[in-house]
Amino acid sequence: MTARRLASNLDDGLAAQLGAAGLDWIVPAWQAPRTVQAFFTTRDDPKSARSALRATDPGEGEGRTDATRRSIDDLADRAKPFLPSPALWLDQVHGTAVLDADATALSPGELSRADAAVTRSADRVLAVRVADCLPVLLCDRDGSVVAIAHAGWRGLAAGVVENTVDAMGCDPARVVAWLGPAIGSAAFEVGDDVRAAFVGRDAAAISAFTAGQPGKWHADLLSLARQRLARAGVTEVTADDRCTASDSRRFHSFRRDRTTQRMAAFIWRRAG
Repeated sequence: MTARRLASNLDDGLAAQLGAAGLDWIVPAWQAPRTVQAFFTTRDDPKSARSALRATDPGEGEGRTDATRRSIDDLADRAKPFLPSPALWLDQVHGTAVLDADATALSPGELSRADAAVTRSADRVLAVRVADCLPVLLCDRDGSVVAIAHAGWRGLAAGVVENTVDAMGCDPARVVAWLGPAIGSAAFEVGDDVRAAFVGRDAAAISAFTAGQPGKWHADLLSLARQRLARAGVTEVTADDRCTASDSRRFHSFRRDRTTQRMAAFIWRRAG
């Protein structure tokens, strides 16, 4: 049975579909209803038709827009057999803007400058790209609304998670969240400015930082995201604590490799 045939039979189970295609992509184990579908890609894909993208910082010779488009095209090709429709991609800028995918008309290939998106429409796929930043998936317990956010430290500190929960327009107590693989605290050493950006807004954030070299701190993105979700009223949170920077076999990492390659998280809802 081909991957495309499997994609048309979601009742077989998304994890089984990916496994049958020889992929080790991650299907979240969280408290979402069955009508909500989601998965997270890894770097391993022996069946990919594309060779690896350039492992360099896009600031070195290749424009950010070109690098973003190449990354999106590669991920879209790989994920297409498992999606009910083409994914809605974002021009991610480490900000706090949330795109209402149901109220925005985009031309083919157009990217909306935002770091999060929300939809209430069936089979409308939302996506974010990450390579150390935190992918955040959200839905309500009824499966009537889904959302996604790209949460690097800048966006997380500025409120992208809270903005996304607010944009869902439902009782936060009925929202469930999944935090995907991201850079772990042992690998994520930051300066005083990063610590101050969080602690200045929430004194409790001090618990997510441990001392490193003089003037440096190890930041725990998962803990920071949990704190922000709790402040927004979301307490049902499941986290995948695998570190992207520490596992070079399975994950891309910008901090480790200065790579243009990315993983992607996808979420959509089926009609109930």
